[in-house]
Amino acid sequence: MIYQRSSALFAAAQKVIPGGVNSPVRAFKAVGGDPIFVKEARGAYLYDEDGNRLIDYINSWGPMILGHAHPSVVDAVIQKTRKGTSFGMPTQIETEIAELAVSMVPNIDKIRFVNSGTEACMSAVRLARGYAGKDKIIKFAGCYHGHSDSFLIQAGSGAVTFGSPNSPGVTKGTAQDTLLARYNDLEQVEQIIESNKNEIACIIIEPVAGNMGCIPPEKEFLQGLRTLCDTHNILLIFDEVMTGFRLAKGGVQELLGVDADIVTFGKVIGGGLPVGAFAAREDIMNHLAPLGPVYQAGTLSGNPLAMAAGLAMLTELNSTPGIFKSLADKTEYLHKGIEKALQHHKVVHTINRIGSMISVHFAKDKVVDFETAAHGNNETFKTFFHGMLNHGIYIAPSAFESWFITDALTYKDLDDTIEAVNKVAATL
Repeated sequence: MIYQRSSALFAAAQKVIPGGVNSPVRAFKAVGGDPIFVKEARGAYLYDEDGNRLIDYINSWGPMILGHAHPSVVDAVIQKTRKGTSFGMPTQIETEIAELAVSMVPNIDKIRFVNSGTEACMSAVRLARGYAGKDKIIKFAGCYHGHSDSFLIQAGSGAVTFGSPNSPGVTKGTAQDTLLARYNDLEQVEQIIESNKNEIACIIIEPVAGNMGCIPPEKEFLQGLRTLCDTHNILLIFDEVMTGFRLAKGGVQELLGVDADIVTFGKVIGGGLPVGAFAAREDIMNHLAPLGPVYQAGTLSGNPLAMAAGLAMLTELNSTPGIFKSLADKTEYLHKGIEKALQHHKVVHTINRIGSMISVHFAKDKVVDFETAAHGNNETFKTFFHGMLNHGIYIAPSAFESWFITDALTYKDLDDTIEAVNKVAATL
């Protein structure tokens, strides 16, 4: 494929935007070459500035669960736009989407909308600290909760891609309040708690990790965290920015039957527009201003366009029988096809999958945490990425990212993808 216009656009962007991009992983530093500039997207496909059509497995990093430019979402945004784009005042649609979200997700009474997943996670931790009256938090190596200072300690995803998980600008004091654990290692979490008795406000975790590739929790891991939190009076935060409304109507809480104290959302809940949210039971949420002492605010929070897109998306998901099974079935079909192709060509690999999230790791051992994810062969991944791109398949330009399946994908699209893997695998 030819990408002359994308390369020219990237050259122009680098003159006025740091690195030429507004989010680092887009720059292709992990895979080499120039990033692809998108002109438009519909359904399961991207159309770039050079006129190429690509089958998309990024889907805006998760939100496009029903496909790009879904008619219900587009129509809702257009209709709302005609009435004004922002007011800085309450609107009825904020209550409508809040009521729907609370009805879909177990174990939450109230929800507050913000403008990004980063803001949601930052606010959730502040709320947990204010509610618990303690300062320290536990996070897991390789889990990414946005770029707030507290979270840039072995943060996975883009931070790992660029080799600087501990970002300059994060103070030592902030780092000291963030305790780092291994994903899927319950015993280590227990040891950390014992070493910091009565000092830990919360544990924050991606209940299914998506920023070191897709890594599901080991059996009993999440329930073990729940038990530890109950025993030691610690709040459990599920970062469901990726998994919320994607793996099930009620996210991982519903799928795996484990309750969190606070849950954060993003991606799907905004239908592709910038949005985030955090939710909990009433007694926790009532600690937020204006009811309580924990301050959080945002000029564009509850923006009517984002609320319209999110409401349309959640309504579709809530009213479409079998949607999550359809997504899981397509992901399983893709998994089996990719595995068969890689095995045929004797390519060392392991594949992780849950629901509509999947990732291919070029590693021989099972990938269960940040350390095992880092053992993957990045040179093989680079060759695989560009090979797939040349066959019209767009996957994440980083080995440390999950693929996101959209229901707009047809089984022919999946077969075309599997055939591309077969051709690329022959060159690895």
